[in-house]
Amino acid sequence: MKGIILAGGKGERLYPLTKVTNKHLLPVGKEPMIFHQVKQLTNCGITEILIVTSTEHMGDIVRCLGSGKEFGCNFTFRVQEEAGGIAQALSLSENFAGKDKIIVFLGDNIFGDSIKQYVDNFNKQKEGARVLLKEVSDPCRFGIAALDEEERMIIEIEEKPKQPKTNYAVLGVYMYHNDVFDIIKKQKKSYRGEYEISDVNDVYVKKGLMKYDVVDGEWMDAGTFESYQEANRILYMINNVVKK
Repeated sequence: MKGIILAGGKGERLYPLTKVTNKHLLPVGKEPMIFHQVKQLTNCGITEILIVTSTEHMGDIVRCLGSGKEFGCNFTFRVQEEAGGIAQALSLSENFAGKDKIIVFLGDNIFGDSIKQYVDNFNKQKEGARVLLKEVSDPCRFGIAALDEEERMIIEIEEKPKQPKTNYAVLGVYMYHNDVFDIIKKQKKSYRGEYEISDVNDVYVKKGLMKYDVVDGEWMDAGTFESYQEANRILYMINNVVKK
């Protein structure tokens, strides 16, 4: 399996902290934010990792991460030249992925515990995709999954529903077999002018091929000042260590 960290975007909700740097280089706990995703992936035994970021921030990302020697992995870097959405950013990894399974990690997602057990579950999965879910108190802010709990299958994902069917939010970690790139090529831009990862996931849902795991420990999307503060608390408490 290969890992992909998506670290683009302008981080406008964290401005002016992001006025001179990429959001994923901001300190969380005692380290740059992006170190957390790298540690999560290497803890799962993933040593080939692609970083996708913007032209503006590529130099800073490379200077921060280096070759990967510090983390026991190898980094590849790709530039997303325009804000075309998560699925468009993911499409840049097709040659890197080859025939391997992939795990896609949004660069602002922070976990209090290792995700290794969930990656191990996906490695046993013969086809389709897998996402991570977390029960939240404000489901109207997220993509929310309706579940077939007996089959451990997602039967619907609704984006920011006014009347959510569950409280289970889809987190920013996606696991796919390599057929995902064929699915991306068939997608059309959304009303936002972007290629949405939610549309890609919906294809797997409709085929009955979207499995899930519910995250037990803490999780935070460090995209706002409030959630950034909470992410700092989570990682500071564990000293930025991802336990095996």
